[in-house]
Amino acid sequence: MKLLAPGSRINHPQLGKGVVTNVTPQHYYISFIETGIETIELDAEFEVIESLDYELDLVSFYEVETTLKKMLERWSDVSPRVKIGEKWKGGSLELTPGQSGMAIKEIPIDTFFHKIVMVRDRLRVMEQKINAHKELDSNLKIDLQQYITRIYGSLTTFNVLFADKDDHFVGERS
Repeated sequence: MKLLAPGSRINHPQLGKGVVTNVTPQHYYISFIETGIETIELDAEFEVIESLDYELDLVSFYEVETTLKKMLERWSDVSPRVKIGEKWKGGSLELTPGQSGMAIKEIPIDTFFHKIVMVRDRLRVMEQKINAHKELDSNLKIDLQQYITRIYGSLTTFNVLFADKDDHFVGERS
Protein backbone atom coordinates (compact mmCIF):
# COMPACT_ATOMS: atom_id res chain seq x y z
CA MET A 1 0.00 0.00 0.00
CA LYS A 2 1.35 3.39 -0.96
CA LEU A 3 1.02 5.86 1.84
CA LEU A 4 0.80 9.59 1.70
CA ALA A 5 3.74 11.24 3.39
CA PRO A 6 3.34 14.29 5.64
CA GLY A 7 2.87 17.36 3.50
CA SER A 8 0.52 15.61 1.06
CA ARG A 9 -2.70 17.50 0.33
CA ILE A 10 -6.16 15.89 0.13
CA ASN A 11 -9.83 16.74 -0.30
CA HIS A 12 -12.11 14.73 2.01
CA PRO A 13 -15.83 14.46 1.06
CA GLN A 14 -17.07 15.61 4.50
CA LEU A 15 -14.11 17.46 6.02
CA GLY A 16 -12.85 19.37 2.97
CA LYS A 17 -9.29 20.24 2.06
CA GLY A 18 -6.40 19.37 4.35
CA VAL A 19 -2.72 18.54 4.68
CA VAL A 20 -1.31 15.28 6.08
CA THR A 21 0.64 16.16 9.24
CA ASN A 22 1.42 12.67 10.60
CA VAL A 23 1.00 9.03 9.65
CA THR A 24 0.70 6.04 11.98
CA PRO A 25 0.24 2.38 11.04
CA GLN A 26 -3.56 2.87 11.22
CA HIS A 27 -4.29 6.57 10.62
CA TYR A 28 -3.55 9.81 8.85
CA TYR A 29 -3.56 12.95 10.95
CA ILE A 30 -4.86 15.70 8.69
CA SER A 31 -4.97 19.41 9.34
CA PHE A 32 -8.19 20.49 7.66
CA ILE A 33 -8.85 24.12 6.75
CA GLU A 34 -12.33 24.14 8.29
CA THR A 35 -12.16 21.74 11.24
CA GLY A 36 -8.51 21.62 12.31
CA ILE A 37 -6.66 18.38 12.96
CA GLU A 38 -8.70 15.21 12.44
CA THR A 39 -7.78 11.53 12.36
CA ILE A 40 -8.89 9.40 9.43
CA GLU A 41 -8.27 5.75 8.55
CA LEU A 42 -5.54 5.00 6.01
CA ASP A 43 -8.11 3.47 3.66
CA ALA A 44 -10.70 6.27 4.01
CA GLU A 45 -12.25 7.73 0.86
CA PHE A 46 -10.70 11.04 -0.21
CA GLU A 47 -9.26 12.74 -3.28
CA VAL A 48 -5.50 13.24 -3.41
CA ILE A 49 -4.69 16.78 -4.53
CA GLU A 50 -0.91 16.52 -4.20
CA SER A 51 0.83 13.31 -3.23
CA LEU A 52 4.11 12.95 -1.43
CA ASP A 53 4.47 9.18 -1.51
CA TYR A 54 6.67 6.72 0.29
CA GLU A 55 6.48 3.06 1.11
CA LEU A 56 7.55 2.36 4.65
CA ASP A 57 6.55 0.33 7.62
CA LEU A 58 5.52 3.26 9.76
CA VAL A 59 6.12 3.25 13.45
CA SER A 60 5.90 6.45 15.41
CA PHE A 61 8.83 7.74 17.44
CA TYR A 62 6.65 7.32 20.55
CA GLU A 63 6.14 3.61 19.79
CA VAL A 64 9.88 3.07 19.25
CA GLU A 65 10.73 4.99 22.44
CA THR A 66 8.15 3.10 24.51
CA THR A 67 9.35 -0.28 23.23
CA LEU A 68 12.99 0.61 23.87
CA LYS A 69 12.22 1.77 27.43
CA LYS A 70 10.39 -1.48 28.18
CA MET A 71 13.31 -3.54 26.84
CA LEU A 72 15.87 -1.57 28.85
CA GLU A 73 13.79 -1.83 32.03
CA ARG A 74 13.44 -5.57 31.58
CA TRP A 75 16.96 -6.53 30.55
CA SER A 76 19.25 -3.97 32.17
CA ASP A 77 19.52 -1.90 35.31
CA VAL A 78 17.89 1.07 33.58
CA SER A 79 14.58 1.88 35.20
CA PRO A 80 11.88 4.51 34.98
CA ARG A 81 12.76 7.79 36.64
CA VAL A 82 12.00 7.57 40.33
CA LYS A 83 11.23 10.83 42.08
CA ILE A 84 12.34 11.87 45.51
CA GLY A 85 9.66 13.31 47.82
CA GLU A 86 9.32 17.11 47.48
CA LYS A 87 10.14 17.75 51.14
CA TRP A 88 13.55 16.06 50.75
CA LYS A 89 14.74 17.95 47.65
CA GLY A 90 17.87 19.96 48.40
CA GLY A 91 18.14 18.46 51.89
CA SER A 92 21.10 16.71 53.42
CA LEU A 93 21.78 13.67 55.55
CA GLU A 94 24.02 14.29 58.55
CA LEU A 95 26.08 11.43 59.95
CA THR A 96 27.32 12.20 63.46
CA PRO A 97 30.01 9.84 64.78
CA GLY A 98 29.57 8.39 68.25
CA GLN A 99 33.18 9.23 69.09
CA SER A 100 33.87 12.78 70.18
CA GLY A 101 36.28 14.82 68.13
CA MET A 102 35.30 13.14 64.85
CA ALA A 103 33.97 15.25 61.99
CA ILE A 104 30.31 15.15 61.03
CA LYS A 105 29.73 13.86 57.51
CA GLU A 106 27.02 15.57 55.45
CA ILE A 107 25.62 13.91 52.32
CA PRO A 108 23.08 15.48 49.95
CA ILE A 109 19.84 13.49 50.26
CA ASP A 110 19.48 13.49 46.47
CA THR A 111 22.80 11.60 46.19
CA PHE A 112 21.81 9.16 48.92
CA PHE A 113 18.39 8.64 47.32
CA HIS A 114 20.00 7.96 43.93
CA LYS A 115 22.16 5.24 45.52
CA ILE A 116 19.12 3.66 47.21
CA VAL A 117 17.23 3.60 43.89
CA MET A 118 20.26 2.00 42.18
CA VAL A 119 20.33 -0.74 44.84
CA ARG A 120 16.61 -1.36 44.33
CA ASP A 121 16.92 -1.47 40.55
CA ARG A 122 19.86 -3.85 40.63
CA LEU A 123 17.98 -6.13 43.01
CA ARG A 124 15.10 -6.19 40.52
CA VAL A 125 17.44 -7.10 37.67
CA MET A 126 19.01 -9.85 39.80
CA GLU A 127 15.53 -11.13 40.61
CA GLN A 128 14.62 -11.25 36.90
CA LYS A 129 17.86 -13.01 35.99
CA ILE A 130 17.34 -15.61 38.71
CA ASN A 131 13.76 -16.26 37.60
CA ALA A 132 14.80 -16.54 33.94
CA HIS A 133 17.89 -18.69 34.58
CA LYS A 134 17.53 -22.03 32.81
CA GLU A 135 20.00 -24.00 34.94
CA LEU A 136 18.61 -23.14 38.40
CA ASP A 137 16.00 -25.55 39.70
CA SER A 138 12.68 -24.25 41.05
CA ASN A 139 13.57 -24.81 44.73
CA LEU A 140 16.78 -22.79 44.43
CA LYS A 141 14.94 -20.01 42.59
CA ILE A 142 12.36 -19.86 45.39
CA ASP A 143 15.10 -19.84 48.04
CA LEU A 144 16.95 -16.99 46.31
CA GLN A 145 13.69 -15.11 45.77
CA GLN A 146 13.00 -15.27 49.52
CA TYR A 147 16.41 -13.70 50.25
CA ILE A 148 15.69 -10.89 47.80
CA THR A 149 12.28 -10.31 49.39
CA ARG A 150 13.96 -10.06 52.81
CA ILE A 151 16.45 -7.55 51.40
CA TYR A 152 13.53 -5.45 50.12
CA GLY A 153 12.01 -5.69 53.59
CA SER A 154 15.26 -4.45 55.16
CA LEU A 155 15.17 -1.42 52.87
CA THR A 156 11.57 -0.35 53.64
CA THR A 157 12.96 2.25 56.07
CA PHE A 158 13.93 4.33 53.03
CA ASN A 159 10.38 4.39 51.60
CA VAL A 160 9.90 7.76 53.31
CA LEU A 161 12.17 9.30 50.65
CA PHE A 162 10.05 8.26 47.64
CA ALA A 163 7.53 10.65 46.10
CA ASP A 164 5.32 7.82 44.78
CA LYS A 165 4.12 4.89 46.87
CA ASP A 166 4.38 2.63 43.78
CA ASP A 167 8.18 3.00 43.98
CA HIS A 168 8.42 1.79 47.61
CA PHE A 169 10.35 -1.26 48.72
CA VAL A 170 8.03 -4.11 49.68
CA GLY A 171 9.15 -6.99 51.87
CA GLU A 172 7.28 -10.07 53.01
CA ARG A 173 3.60 -9.56 53.71
CA SER A 174 1.93 -11.51 56.43
